[in-house]
Amino acid sequence: MRSYQPDLTPPWKRSAPVPEVPAEPDLVVEEVASGFCGAVIRCEKTAQGPTVTLEDRFGKHRVFPMEPRGFLLEGKVVTLVRPSAGGPVRPTRTASGSVAVPGARARVARAGRIYVEGRHDAELVERVWGDDLRIEGVVVEYLEGVDDLPAIVAEFAPGPDARLGVLVDHLVPGSKESRIAAEVTGGHVLVVGHPYIDVWEAVKPSSVGIDAWPVVPKGQDWKTGVCRALGWPENTGAAWQRILSTVRSYKDLEPQLLGRVEELIDFVTVPD
Repeated sequence: MRSYQPDLTPPWKRSAPVPEVPAEPDLVVEEVASGFCGAVIRCEKTAQGPTVTLEDRFGKHRVFPMEPRGFLLEGKVVTLVRPSAGGPVRPTRTASGSVAVPGARARVARAGRIYVEGRHDAELVERVWGDDLRIEGVVVEYLEGVDDLPAIVAEFAPGPDARLGVLVDHLVPGSKESRIAAEVTGGHVLVVGHPYIDVWEAVKPSSVGIDAWPVVPKGQDWKTGVCRALGWPENTGAAWQRILSTVRSYKDLEPQLLGRVEELIDFVTVPD
């Protein structure tokens, strides 16, 4: 039988126990050794032991082992542990960065709408702002281009209780899109846009895992040219699903798109 061995370490040299804190998403901690401060993104089980990924306020990610007494929480030493597997961990924020409202029911759809140019635009907006839009009761529809926008706006008949917001690709001075936008913009219609040729470019290259979006020569189909330049199969549908799968939150999108979508949501939900 193994005999009991007493701890002969003097009391003043013993480490005081510290609390164990589940590494829930969005928990902000500081790693003791490096001083790196960031929000918890995820926990993973590795051959070397559990790790936690933190994201600082500049969007930089770093992975740290979840060692005892390895982190500071509000200035106090803690030991991070993996969240309980007893149930799903509910995020405290939506993908758009808004405060999550657990159990919130979708609002009855408003008369107002947000129109975007194409299916990819609609899928990206749903990916990031879907929770917010359901709570606000805002429906997003896609147009398949903006050439018929004046007729669509006329048929919609916007008014004080039925505002219309439109998101346009490649809305730059002198473009066809800018001329159409000027034609339909009014008191109850807001047309905004981003400078990118296609909404693909609104996803940060670093999120997709590329250095930059390729420059495609004029006269070529832009999406096909991107696939060709990146060495991807020339299947634009599959390429888009690959890009969309890398978008987890607003942090994966360029500010030029973020601001415009937030502007449209405010426009159609805030009364005169």
